Amino acid sequence: MRYSACGAMGKEAILAGAARQDTQPTRLARAVDAALAAVLDEQRPDGHWVYELEADATIPAEYVLMVHFLGEPPDAVLEAKIGRHLRRVQGAHGGWPLFHGGAYDPSASVKAYFALKMIGDPVDAPHMARARAAILAHGGAEQSNVFTRFLLALYGIVPWDAVPAMPVEIALLPGWFPFHLTKVSYWTRTVLTPLLVLGALKPRARNPRAVGIDELFLAPPEQLRVTARAPHQSRLWFAFFRSVERQLRRLEPRIPARLRRRAIERASAFVRARLNGEHGLGAIFPAMVNAVQMLHALGLERKSGVDAGEYAGARRAIDRLLVDRGEEAYCQPCFSPVWDTALMCHALFEAGTPEALEAALRGLEWLRPLQILDLHGDWSLTRPGLRPGGWAFQYANAHYPDVDDTAVVAMAMQRADRVLKEPRFADAVERAREWVLGMQSRDGGWGAFDPDNTCRYLNNIPFADHGALLDPPTADVSARCLSFLLQLDPQACRKRGSPAARALDWLLCAQEPHGAWYGRWGINYVYGVWSALCALGAAGMDTQARPVARAVDWLHAVQNPDGGWGEDGSSYRLDYAGHEPFQSQPSQTAWALLGLMAAGAVDSPAVARGVDWLLAHQRNDGLWDEAHHTATGFERVFYLRYHGYARYFPLWALARYRNLRALGAKHVGFGM
Repeated sequence: MRYSACGAMGKEAILAGAARQDTQPTRLARAVDAALAAVLDEQRPDGHWVYELEADATIPAEYVLMVHFLGEPPDAVLEAKIGRHLRRVQGAHGGWPLFHGGAYDPSASVKAYFALKMIGDPVDAPHMARARAAILAHGGAEQSNVFTRFLLALYGIVPWDAVPAMPVEIALLPGWFPFHLTKVSYWTRTVLTPLLVLGALKPRARNPRAVGIDELFLAPPEQLRVTARAPHQSRLWFAFFRSVERQLRRLEPRIPARLRRRAIERASAFVRARLNGEHGLGAIFPAMVNAVQMLHALGLERKSGVDAGEYAGARRAIDRLLVDRGEEAYCQPCFSPVWDTALMCHALFEAGTPEALEAALRGLEWLRPLQILDLHGDWSLTRPGLRPGGWAFQYANAHYPDVDDTAVVAMAMQRADRVLKEPRFADAVERAREWVLGMQSRDGGWGAFDPDNTCRYLNNIPFADHGALLDPPTADVSARCLSFLLQLDPQACRKRGSPAARALDWLLCAQEPHGAWYGRWGINYVYGVWSALCALGAAGMDTQARPVARAVDWLHAVQNPDGGWGEDGSSYRLDYAGHEPFQSQPSQTAWALLGLMAAGAVDSPAVARGVDWLLAHQRNDGLWDEAHHTATGFERVFYLRYHGYARYFPLWALARYRNLRALGAKHVGFGM
């Protein structure tokens, strides 16, 4: 590693955190040192970081049910551990929530109960009786969402008429058709396509133990029919799509067998071309499970050669997601190494010791070869002339690079070049800039994986009761991309009509009346405000600018009496009328602090109180406790708990506060 430039750096490099600022053992310095030592100890030998990524009970429950769908001999020890996990996360209301401490959720509760019964828990056990009572009190398993109904149909518990019709012939539709797989998000594409094949073949789960859950229904499950309109769906649009669905249901038995075979071949070919080896289809659990069940229904596990290899690789990819904690085990929705490593590198640059710099550079060198430079993924269907240049979120997911990850990685690499005063990562950063610019949507914002993925009428089809079919531009991702462009060129917004100027206009228009921004990928407005204030600060706006002042005022107004900030998944409710206080969380407190400092409010009492909260809640090992989910997979449907968030974000915030106070500075000087 080269550090020849580190000994003679000026103010900019100090802000980058490249030199220790505290010369006496203050409480703040000790806290930064302790957190830094802890995260350095967690770096993997090859240079990267990856932490557990935890969702809700549905993922481990679905893992158990998948094993029994396939008819595999279950691992009794593993099932017992998953059972302990499911029992521990059962809510006080008797059912299972979508996030820690959250309200009852019908689908999570039905799947968790089904999995526990499959594992062997007696139906008269106290926790099973409580769960059953809660499910029945909330309308029974009839209230399950479409994906849960699909699973129950595969098990023969409910009829296929209870699942909205989605003929596999959808795979044959032309691109101009109002519903086409290119018009939905990457996660929908990878989850739905194997489901189309399963829906056409209608295989029956092997279910060797012959477990059913009829006791969870208020009426006989064989009488269950299609779902009702979801709260987010328009009455008119839903009525239209429901009538279309009824016609499809009548038409489906008359579809010629040759056409159906062709559609199955087209859909299965799409999946098989993207199986992604041991990393799995889309590198996300729901798509991976659906792909394995599709391959099983097609009989690939009974074949030899390439077919059997594909099946075995897809099946292994799912087992790689298992986390065994000794007494308990659960299954992750995916891995987050690129995201964890990139964010950790930013925190380490802020911490600034030689050890931190060395670790950050090792992390960036690990990230460098993961840049996707050759494969034109699904995004290229709408941007055919654009060269690849992004990073995926996971270890490998070349068809689906992530715009957000790409911006964060490239900003960290550009920070490294500024610290080292040499263009070590310049080529990678420039290629990322080219790709990010090409992924900008026509309205000036960015989605996470696809540009212009804005056919919002599709969220009204009966199958879309989850409301997460699309990947439109969002404030957090758009702010991150704008921050990236401004870190490379602080004058990027000055040119009228430039990509950065258009992005700034989009972001300002996205500010909500109360002064905050909606957080799509983190909970929620605190995350959105942090993201946006970083971009506005990079654009040169200070606390006196009206958009900044409104956001700062909002953060001040929602700060908890104890000095921290907190928000939970209920903030995504459709009837959410304003901030509802929630207990302070380390990651959310750090976001608020980073946002306020980006706005130039480093000397505000709110920042001092937030720093005090982090200092007071630091554990003896230098880290923080955070049991709550503070990230979002899909609003109102799927939430995430990044185990790394309570590590690198508090370290980042405390180190930045120390650096800015030591310099008497108000300007951060970076995009994040």
